[in-house]
Amino acid sequence: MRNLLGSFELVVLLAVIQLGEDAYGVPVAREVVRASRRNWSVASVYAALDRLEKKGLVASELGESTPERGGRAKKYFRVTANGLRIARETKRTFAAFWQIVPETH
Repeated sequence: MRNLLGSFELVVLLAVIQLGEDAYGVPVAREVVRASRRNWSVASVYAALDRLEKKGLVASELGESTPERGGRAKKYFRVTANGLRIARETKRTFAAFWQIVPETH
């Protein structure tokens, strides 16, 4: 159980997986908002990405700098093998618990 992710970190990790090669800050934040139907700040998404990277669940690399971004480079994220393993483990655990939640009438 110690390797399970909280719901927000899991959603951010899944957004990185969903976006593939296009996974950098703003699109990840948009996907998190779309999927969770909640308005999260871009800063909170970046903080979660930082935590996920420190845990070794995502890795990042800088892209090319562009004039449109004032010469700044985008920081692209990708899921690591460990991140994928933890996501699957979290899914299995949550699914097992959802089996015992009674349906509402």
